[in-house]
Amino acid sequence: MIAFLGMGLLGSNFVRALINKGNSVQVWNRTTSKATALEAYGAKAFADVTAAVKGASRVHITLKDDHTVDEVLAAAAPGLQPGAVIIDHTTTSADGAVQRTKDWKARGFTYLHAPVFMGPQNALESTGYMLVSGDQEVIATYTPVLAEMTGQVINFGDTAGKAAGMKLIGNSFLVSLTAGLADTLSLAKALNIPISDVTGLFGEWNPGNGLAARIKRMASGSYDSPSWELNMARKDTQLFIDAAAKADVPLAILPAIAKEMDQWIAKGHGQDDWTVIGKNSI
Repeated sequence: MIAFLGMGLLGSNFVRALINKGNSVQVWNRTTSKATALEAYGAKAFADVTAAVKGASRVHITLKDDHTVDEVLAAAAPGLQPGAVIIDHTTTSADGAVQRTKDWKARGFTYLHAPVFMGPQNALESTGYMLVSGDQEVIATYTPVLAEMTGQVINFGDTAGKAAGMKLIGNSFLVSLTAGLADTLSLAKALNIPISDVTGLFGEWNPGNGLAARIKRMASGSYDSPSWELNMARKDTQLFIDAAAKADVPLAILPAIAKEMDQWIAKGHGQDDWTVIGKNSI
């Protein structure tokens, strides 16, 4: 028997996929109607979280944050059967994941943090990426069942909380990328260039292909053989800002990047490779 707590878009589709694979799943959600909606697919819904976990050898969680996870697990604890494993897919802090691993082990339970890079459709189709780290015996035991839920399980070694950290790193990139794309589309609007043309450009020229090389360049600590001088990158950044200002189109992050560039130029790095602005991150 499997229990699943948290019937948001991700959790509900995880449940549907598990049922499609022949599993019996007990579900709970703070808004009970979201749990009972899964009964149409064969789940057994509970209004009480303690009852929802009774008899379950595995308890999966997809909740909001550290506080919610701790609160829900505290409420569920009286119903947990001895030896139950708690598998938490919530995006949380690394410290929170470490503390929960320690605390639940002391109480006689296994807690495994397994955050994901998956959308709702991935959860339904069992595709995407699931991240784990910590006790390698535990991970070896549960990787087969986790692999059935996702396309790939990535093991980051025996450091508890590292999977949580890697999830945050990945999400920070997605947030930064989306904010950057928002400014890119704002610039296109200012220049009266259709989004379809922007899509076409990136379809032909995919800057994402250079991501690994860019990280390697930034991590090298060597910026004195530039492929794009910081002075020139700053000049172009001002062209972006001026074009947007002329069209009265707001920009979210490019002005902040310009300010950072100015600080590095003032330190004497204008002729270095523009990736020097990430030097303090290394």
